[in-house]
Amino acid sequence: MNFTKADLQKETTYKASRSGGKGGQNVNKVSSKVELLFSVNNSLLFTDEEKVLLNDKLQARLNKDGLVQVICDEERSQYLNKEKAIERLSVLLTKALHKPKVRKATKVSKAAKAARLESKKINSAKKENRKKSFGEE
Repeated sequence: MNFTKADLQKETTYKASRSGGKGGQNVNKVSSKVELLFSVNNSLLFTDEEKVLLNDKLQARLNKDGLVQVICDEERSQYLNKEKAIERLSVLLTKALHKPKVRKATKVSKAAKAARLESKKINSAKKENRKKSFGEE
């Protein structure tokens, strides 16, 4: 997971198109929507193991050509949309490469077991007392 946004930018391709939304007449003239495409398999930033992991975890994000696709059309400028798209790709790749800690099974201590059984006895006695007082009426 030792990649920077600059490294990612070198390996990505962009497509710009006209975007809907705010911007008035500007929307009809300027191509501000950015579609970022990144090839995991052709990347030099990741090892073969990391590539397998990324392909597995990002299966839903891959298009038919096997490219990760990130679309951003929130801003009015193409430059800001490119920056946001790179940021999203970076977060996406970082999350996909994150390996959760392996849970170690632990044994319940004798004191904890005894305390649990004691509380069960107290509750049981409490309910038993309720039965007797209810039945006498």
